[in-house]
Amino acid sequence: MTPTVLLDLDGTLSDSKPGIAGCFRFTLSQLGHDPDSAGDLSWAVGPPIATSLGRLLAPFGDDRVAEGLAIYRARYSEVALYDCSVFPGVVGMLDGLRDAGLPLYIATSKRRDFAERVMDHLGLTAYVRRIYGAEPGGGLDEKYDLLAHILKTGALDPAATIMVGDRLHDIHAAKINALRSVGVLWGYGGAAELTEAGADHLAEVPAQVVRLVQGA
Repeated sequence: MTPTVLLDLDGTLSDSKPGIAGCFRFTLSQLGHDPDSAGDLSWAVGPPIATSLGRLLAPFGDDRVAEGLAIYRARYSEVALYDCSVFPGVVGMLDGLRDAGLPLYIATSKRRDFAERVMDHLGLTAYVRRIYGAEPGGGLDEKYDLLAHILKTGALDPAATIMVGDRLHDIHAAKINALRSVGVLWGYGGAAELTEAGADHLAEVPAQVVRLVQGA
């Protein structure tokens, strides 16, 4: 049976840390906090934005997550959305997956309309059948809900569907939905996080994903 591949976007296909980290710092500043206090924001790339904002604001005793989310999304849409690039080797990986006849879908915690614009900007849209993400009006913010939605909407067999991502949220969502998973090590999670989350396979470089998915 030909496997279907669900691909995370940030940290898996796209190196989006510059734009995302800049947006978080801008949001902190707009809420009256020192943006430099955030330090390295690699951990904040990948999880739902509201989750990362809550963690960022907690040390200040600030619970204005909804306000912060509005500031972040406005800034991201206007300025930072295009501050990203394709990871080296990813285009070759996508070519290999497509040439193998595997159906590809995007499954991202990023808002779907933003993800569509990023994919177009990076020249990757033609590789995938559909882009799934959080809904602009709210909904599907949790990765496990998103994967359940994709399985139902696409009438996909969990036993023949594989999630490829760089963070624990991708792996946990896959496990909840009875999917196999490949954790990628060039993103923002790292081997320890992905192994602890229970990834079925780890890929050190994009070319490995093609072999792992075909052999899974």
